[in-house]
Amino acid sequence: MLPPQSLRGLGARHGVTAQKGRGAVSNLQGRYELDQREIFDDGWEREDGDAEGAMLRRTLVTEEMAKSILSRNQSPDIPFGVSLNPYRGCEHGCIYCFARPSHSYLGLSPGLDFESRLYAKVNAPELLRSELSKPGYTVEPIALGVNTDAYQPCEREYGLTRRVLEVLHECNHPVGLITKSSLIERDIDILAAMAKKGLAAASITLTTLDPKIARTLEPRAAAPERRLRTIRTLTEAGIPVGVSIAPIIPFVTEPEIEKIMEAARDAGAIAASHVVLRLPWEVNPLFQQWLEAHFPDRAQRVMNRVREMHGGKDYDASFATRMHGSGIWADLISQRMEKGIARFGLGGKGMRFKQLDRTLFRRPLVVPAAGARAAAAVKAGQLDLF
Repeated sequence: MLPPQSLRGLGARHGVTAQKGRGAVSNLQGRYELDQREIFDDGWEREDGDAEGAMLRRTLVTEEMAKSILSRNQSPDIPFGVSLNPYRGCEHGCIYCFARPSHSYLGLSPGLDFESRLYAKVNAPELLRSELSKPGYTVEPIALGVNTDAYQPCEREYGLTRRVLEVLHECNHPVGLITKSSLIERDIDILAAMAKKGLAAASITLTTLDPKIARTLEPRAAAPERRLRTIRTLTEAGIPVGVSIAPIIPFVTEPEIEKIMEAARDAGAIAASHVVLRLPWEVNPLFQQWLEAHFPDRAQRVMNRVREMHGGKDYDASFATRMHGSGIWADLISQRMEKGIARFGLGGKGMRFKQLDRTLFRRPLVVPAAGARAAAAVKAGQLDLF
């Protein structure tokens, strides 16, 4: 795969146009693919299709049996050490999603494949039960759905997130959730009961208040106004809610920082945090394609500011700066956040991971046997070839 720098402006050069309901404007190849592909118009594309000749993509969800379910990290700039993701890929299609490059591990594109070819870990609740039952298990708050949204549309059918929450509720295990979906309201019965014990908190990502920008930036996530209503609904149920203003994109969403904080405060949020735009691996060329397709008038200006916040590069992966950037513009954004938090009273501590109660934990009442897990694999279609 070509390095991100050489892919700059790819969308503009090849006339790539956006597909309705999708964030990525191409199926850019992953960095582990051996063969290099290039978009070429051979005259056979549909008149109502895009420049790649693609019809509107349907979402395909593949069931899989995961080998493990808890992921651990030691990154000093991440507020949690353990996370659980019931799904791989995300239909929300947020163009800036830092998880897009993970689809390259599957031999798929971090572009359109990431948001249309999904994987559901159908044995996630059983794996979690097994993990929590281990004699040496140490309780640490679990971040649910941080890589890909645990409440993306296919959760309505699979219900994996709810089943995971049922296990955590049974075990009095602390959990923090972050989502862009109003589907989290479905699980208020569980989350409210856990929140009363100091075991649950939620964070709603609110990138913009402009529905037009949101439709292209996060095409299948809940609309901004709907997310504000979700904050209000969760708050009224006694669940502490924070707002994540992420990512902050210069000249696109950055002008709204204070308005977002005020709207979130009015909806009941008690805390606010931010992350500046990050462009790791394939996210870089995909985002630049998106810019060329939707904001050609300011694309170069946006990227110039992004580079100023990352030491002159499109992206700096160092722990010290990757989340908030460096330099004068990054400092100005941080100052605006600090002043806004003070002005709107968003300094609440009740939704932070470290403050969730770890002392009430009890091991699962029921733990699936190895044979039961094998039977589940057969039921999921894993042995159909035999």
